[in-house]
Amino acid sequence: MTHVIPDAVLDFIDVGEGPSARRIAVRSRRGQGPGLLWLGGFKSDMQGSKALALDAWARDHGRAMVRFDYSGHGESGGDFADGTIGRWLEECVAVVERFCDGPQVLIGSSMGGWMALLLAREIRKRSGAASLAGLVLIAPAPDFTEELMWKNFSPAVKQEIETKGLWLRPSEYGDGSPYPITRNLIEEGRNHLVLGSAIDLGCPVRILQGAKDPDVPWQHAFALTHRLPADDVVLTMIQDGDHRLSRPQDIARILAAVAEIG
Repeated sequence: MTHVIPDAVLDFIDVGEGPSARRIAVRSRRGQGPGLLWLGGFKSDMQGSKALALDAWARDHGRAMVRFDYSGHGESGGDFADGTIGRWLEECVAVVERFCDGPQVLIGSSMGGWMALLLAREIRKRSGAASLAGLVLIAPAPDFTEELMWKNFSPAVKQEIETKGLWLRPSEYGDGSPYPITRNLIEEGRNHLVLGSAIDLGCPVRILQGAKDPDVPWQHAFALTHRLPADDVVLTMIQDGDHRLSRPQDIARILAAVAEIG
């Protein structure tokens, strides 16, 4: 008799109250620890190739795994234009409190790398059921609203954001349609900047960065490693790697980094 491994279970949880209430889609898989928690990127969702590869790895290795969509992304409710770093962090915390038990490996891609750093701080501050086993950061983009967006915008774009409240940014990803960069996203993001001082997480950190990444320059990952002085940090530079790091060889490196942490 063959043992059938069940699929990840789809749940919805409500986060926030009143006008800010939104319904978050979560897929969780029961299994052994340390659990894996996937934190996706800006405008991406939990059905992307890296998230699915990690879920398949978790299934094959009997590991617990949780992935979810931020509000305004994928299968979750809410409007993307309402999103801020703080709002999405609130959703990360709610998912951890509801679905994660014991040591967790936080795996963050692009914006998810920033989320992983912020969430790791929250997990350390709280006395919940979850604890930190380590972080795997893929083309991490901490402080991107300030360092990679605002500081690089032209005066005309800045003026449009300040006067109209948003700018429609052309996109090379997804369906190619432009998406809103709001003044609220930029201004609220300043409450969560992490690169200005040391970041002490007390756990192993593995960073994978493509040298040919057009969205998050490799220097950004380098700056992050200097902010993690007390931790066991390994930065892997993938010479021909782009931003997505979704090729089979990239995914193999991501899985190896997860396995190395435990």
